[in-house]
Amino acid sequence: MTTYTALPIPPDALAELRIRDDAGRPCVPYAATGEDAVGSPLRCCLRPVEAGERIALVAYAPLRRWAAGSGAEPGAYDEQGPVFVHAEECGGPEAGDAGRYPFDRPGALRTLRRYDERGRIVGGRLLEIPQAATQGFDRAFGEAFADPAVALVHVRAVEYGCFQFEVRRPG
Repeated sequence: MTTYTALPIPPDALAELRIRDDAGRPCVPYAATGEDAVGSPLRCCLRPVEAGERIALVAYAPLRRWAAGSGAEPGAYDEQGPVFVHAEECGGPEAGDAGRYPFDRPGALRTLRRYDERGRIVGGRLLEIPQAATQGFDRAFGEAFADPAVALVHVRAVEYGCFQFEVRRPG
């Protein structure tokens, strides 16, 4: 069981992204095939893409969207990147997935970027996901939130820099 909660892209943001992404481009849905996105992480429901699913690759600005709701001003730290989402509403993560971190393949490299309440980077950490993935993530998030300045952590894939999920300060 995880100590922290992995958060998918919020439903209100997904509704907007399925029309126009954070780069201003229209959403272009397609059916996933074995040659493109199959196995890639879906950030709406925090599971891998399956063949035949209707998906879209959209530009997402997670810090910008968090800042809009919190009043933060991330300035130059605002960035956007590609993420896969279901083309239609999917209901979010499955109930059985609660209590685990998504995309936790041992050996994969993740960057855990720490942000303060203003939306500024206040540190980061490289994590090679260990065999005991949950415990590895728990330790890394524990280190991050031991700093009282850290408000949230973004988990990104090292090889592509893609946003994976967000964890917010507990409580």
